[in-house]
Amino acid sequence: MESYNSFKVAQSQVLEAAKLLNLDSATCDLLMWPQREFTFTIPVKMDNGSVKIFHAYRIQYNYARGPAKGGIRFHPEETIDTIRALASWMVWKTAVADIPLGGGKGGVRCDPKKMSERELENVSRAYIRGVAQHIGIDKDIPAPDVYTNPQIMVWMMDEYETIVNNHNPGVLTDKPLQVGGTEGRRDATARGGVTTVREACKLLKIEPKTFAIQGFGNAGQRAALLHEEILGGGKLIAASDSRAAIYNPKGFDPKELVTHKLKTGSVKDFPGSEIISHDELLTLNVDVLYPAALENSLTADNADKIKAKIVCELANGPTTPEADIILYQKGIHVIPDILASAGGVTVSYFEMVQDKYSYFWEEELIHERLDKKLTKAYHTVQDAIKEKKVHPRLAAMVVGVARVAEVCKLRGWV
Repeated sequence: MESYNSFKVAQSQVLEAAKLLNLDSATCDLLMWPQREFTFTIPVKMDNGSVKIFHAYRIQYNYARGPAKGGIRFHPEETIDTIRALASWMVWKTAVADIPLGGGKGGVRCDPKKMSERELENVSRAYIRGVAQHIGIDKDIPAPDVYTNPQIMVWMMDEYETIVNNHNPGVLTDKPLQVGGTEGRRDATARGGVTTVREACKLLKIEPKTFAIQGFGNAGQRAALLHEEILGGGKLIAASDSRAAIYNPKGFDPKELVTHKLKTGSVKDFPGSEIISHDELLTLNVDVLYPAALENSLTADNADKIKAKIVCELANGPTTPEADIILYQKGIHVIPDILASAGGVTVSYFEMVQDKYSYFWEEELIHERLDKKLTKAYHTVQDAIKEKKVHPRLAAMVVGVARVAEVCKLRGWV
């Protein structure tokens, strides 16, 4: 599993879509590589008085359709290729959702779990000092990602505004409401994903009676809570995080499990739960499986054991190319990440629009517009599956790559 280079996977997906679209070699080359990359080091004073040097990245993969958009990760194993892959997927995600943005991604190689709040703030501000001249609401708009959060976005926004000496809240998204955040952002990724599951259930005439969630972080927790509202119910029979995977065939109360996770930091030791392996969770006989953890969870080693009717990818890149083919041949309905998790960036776009106009919408309107965007995107991808007779990820890539390539040609880049 660790042998997979995420960026090579992302490039192979672009190449496959480009071939189906008969794109010329120049367009293909342009779309397979980032347009801009920034690699830099940031010195940060730690609580003990020492100075530590962190490696940091920001990649603006493609900005043909609009400013680059994508999160910032704080992770001890961050690599340039992981960031490249995530930035690439953001391009196709914004294109599939049909919002006027490109794709980008950033990161700092650090372990936030071993840092104090003051150290986290110092790293956050230092990162912005390194990229301030390259970001902005009309250039590149970062957001939170793994191990970053709305508070970190506020520190970053404040540092940016200090540098440019200008009020500019739209430079980062997923901020608290008090500083230009938007209603509906907290559950946007999960809401978009569960909305696509609703459409899949209608299409396949499936009643989603049971579901399992791999990765009980923000997206996983919200997906559990939204099942009743969007799908009318369904039992959550398994959930996992980095510390444990738990199971109960009778189902968990989503609200109680979320409360337990927030209180203890893990799903482990939840009353009435049985510990299972992380691999077992993925192969449970459920109607819907949500991979909501990190990359490369579904591989050639376990794909043939997957029993879920629908796999809704709330994580980025959870399925390897070999696994895609296996799942497709098994008749499992995969809702690929660039479609399933597009709710987050869609509502981030709504936040940017509201920040630009200093006029904010009600949550009901956010939900309505998100539902409309993701429903349309889901059916556009289904049309591509039928037309090209390919598996869902390739169909979604065809939709995204075609839209970006068209604008690159209109601009005269290729």
